[in-house]
Amino acid sequence: MGWLDRVNDQVDALTRARVLQEVSRSAEATVLLDGVIRTTTDPYARVDALVQRLSALINLGRTAEFTRAIEEASAAVRDLAEPYPHGHLNALAALAAHHQGALDRCVTHLVKAARALGAVHDPDRDTAWGWYDLAMAYSYLSFHGYALGAIERARQLGVAAGIPEETFAAPGIRLRNAVALDHNGDSDGCLRVLRDVATDLDRFLRGGQTTGLRPSCLVAYGYAAARRAILGDRVETGTGADADPVRLLGHPGDSARARDMQQLGQVCLAIAAGNPIEAVTRLDAARVSHETLGAAEPARLRSIAYGQAGDHASAHRADRHAFRLAAQRNDRLRDVYIDGIAARIDHEEVRREAARFEGEALTDPLTGLPNRRRLERYIAALVAGGEKAVIGVCDLDGFKAVNTRHGHHSGDLVLQRIAGVINRVMRRGDFVARYGGDEFVVVLPDAGMDEAAEVSRRIEAAIRTEDWEALVPGTPVGVSIGFAEVNGAGPGRRDALGAAFEIADREMLANKARARAS
Repeated sequence: MGWLDRVNDQVDALTRARVLQEVSRSAEATVLLDGVIRTTTDPYARVDALVQRLSALINLGRTAEFTRAIEEASAAVRDLAEPYPHGHLNALAALAAHHQGALDRCVTHLVKAARALGAVHDPDRDTAWGWYDLAMAYSYLSFHGYALGAIERARQLGVAAGIPEETFAAPGIRLRNAVALDHNGDSDGCLRVLRDVATDLDRFLRGGQTTGLRPSCLVAYGYAAARRAILGDRVETGTGADADPVRLLGHPGDSARARDMQQLGQVCLAIAAGNPIEAVTRLDAARVSHETLGAAEPARLRSIAYGQAGDHASAHRADRHAFRLAAQRNDRLRDVYIDGIAARIDHEEVRREAARFEGEALTDPLTGLPNRRRLERYIAALVAGGEKAVIGVCDLDGFKAVNTRHGHHSGDLVLQRIAGVINRVMRRGDFVARYGGDEFVVVLPDAGMDEAAEVSRRIEAAIRTEDWEALVPGTPVGVSIGFAEVNGAGPGRRDALGAAFEIADREMLANKARARAS
């Protein structure tokens, strides 16, 4: 028996409210749901109405009403044995807690939601929507791998229950994954994900399935297209075609997140049209939630606009600000796990789940190496302890030709091979991270420049002798490396990493220029 089969009162009103929310008319849905809540005596109908109403309030961004709505729904759900309403309520409560900035509560709800939804014995269309909302909560917290798994589960359950595939398209999940990559320096990875999003939209267009896409989804597809355009992809704008970002961004709906994307989408379109001053003006006037695309997105767009205008100093400052915002968010989330969740949840399985979340936030998914956030934490710990170290910046030579001639899949294979080669020749105790794109960083603790020269020689020799011809014929791959000392002593310890990285980066560029000239 599915969940809705248990509801014996006002089924038509509850079904109508679902339909309204699916087409981004949540304000109308709340009116219907308020009526059900006031009049029903059926406990299942009341629970359904309260859970739906919380979903509508989240869609509308009515943050002040979240706490009371969660309390009322929790009181109604408490005595029900079925796992579905507990799972869906916790998924929505995670979204609400995230909007309120309460990350510890958010993570607790995430774990409870996944456990309850996974325990449903007879999943139906309502369970599918529970997984959908859980996927959204994962996505907003930057657990992109978990979000993709949850939305795929929602899609499978939905199709089995007769829900069209496009209903759970959820392009916003991959869109947030893409911009997060860009915020952390991996613009190539961002473009790959955005192109996948465009491929999905094209499939729906060719299959005549776009009428089933929610207005908020169409806006997300529009933003993805506009975002691709400012990263160098050719995107037709102003054509009036179904895939035109101008048209997609103009779709109506009462979703707060869609309105945010519409504002930032106009910024992207201004940049794509070669109007960076207009883009900066629009950014100054924009009022968007940090939850929609991350706190770093406006700063990243500002950096691209300044770069297009030729103000490279301002572009650099804005880009660094974007990265700091992205890193701060993930550091705060990590601290929530370590200091809060592990102390309050004793179940060993839940502890392991929390550890997996933390690992995902600090690991590059392609190479398995530590990512840029974890690198900065590692260096900060060295500096705080007053230890000396040498940092090396490794940038690949010939990688652009690999992507151009063989495609991005081959490029990914090269990056994975490079990660393995560098790890293989490092000394015991050295640290290797993928910094972004085709750039890797190595840290040699308690070492000087003599040791760095030897490590550099080993890395260059290993990459030079690797059999690239078998992997990417006709496109040899090399590496340029620059090293600099990180001094953890003295009053300027906080700036030690930035200063050393700039020196190492300049040395790497100089070595690259010398290699081209020879």
